[in-house]
Amino acid sequence: MNINRFKALLGASMAMTITGSALAQGGRNVTIETTKITDHVYMLVGQGGNIGLCVGEDGVFMIDDQFAPLTGKILAAIAEITDQPVEFLLNTHYHGDHTGGNENMSGEGAIIVAHDNVRQRMSTEQFSSTFNSTTPPSPEGALPVITFAKSMTFHYNDDDLHIFHVSDAHTDGDAIVHFRNGNVFHMGDTFFNGMYPYIDADVGGTIDGVIAAADAVLKLANGDTKIIPGHGPLCGIDDLEAYRSMLKGVRANILKLIKQGKSKDEVIAAKPTEEFDEQWGKGFMKPDVFTGLVYMGLARAQE
Repeated sequence: MNINRFKALLGASMAMTITGSALAQGGRNVTIETTKITDHVYMLVGQGGNIGLCVGEDGVFMIDDQFAPLTGKILAAIAEITDQPVEFLLNTHYHGDHTGGNENMSGEGAIIVAHDNVRQRMSTEQFSSTFNSTTPPSPEGALPVITFAKSMTFHYNDDDLHIFHVSDAHTDGDAIVHFRNGNVFHMGDTFFNGMYPYIDADVGGTIDGVIAAADAVLKLANGDTKIIPGHGPLCGIDDLEAYRSMLKGVRANILKLIKQGKSKDEVIAAKPTEEFDEQWGKGFMKPDVFTGLVYMGLARAQE
């Protein structure tokens, strides 16, 4: 298949994932799967980014909310765990597969929290050159009402939920949540477990930032830590270390080609991810597209 045609097809598929139009049938074929991690922490998997929950007598603290048509199913899954309401909703970044249910959840009484840049991105039209797609501004009811610049902590349900920003990683507004007492992290899309990540270079995302995010979590984690990735299965530090190692290898290969003066198309043609493709290249982010995204960030840094 012609590489440009391949990119166009993948772009259309990814654009549907980001905007939520893939759920035009109302999400009726999607099942919400629940995993209990600790007495207070759960992971929900449906369609879109993985959801985290902190559940207890104080209420429910929710991390990301997938797509709007799934809100009813998500709330039903939460009701199987607790009869407490969702009091707070944190968005790990602005993409629609993590924020699509915001307006619905706000209508249910949830207070939406995110990094400063998430509100800014959601308030304005966003264009993806990678996927040739435009996302319109979100409605007022979907916007975060509490924002932060660097970090904040919720003392909630017998845990300390430390939320911290990692710069220029998956996007320019990524947040990681550390359940300090539960020894659990939710890394949002700074971590795609078992697959190449989507790095949104149009809004400042870089492979260096994604590596730094992994480093930040690994410094705080131990052998008993559980990690909720933005996409992929629940895991521990071995999986995150393997992910970081892959990213460093890809970065070194692509940077070497950039320093040789290779263009983006030449770098892609050189297949700098080939040694990693068998393990990491079978997700929705295919090697050539991933290479192009990494190139964009590294080339920009060399200017």
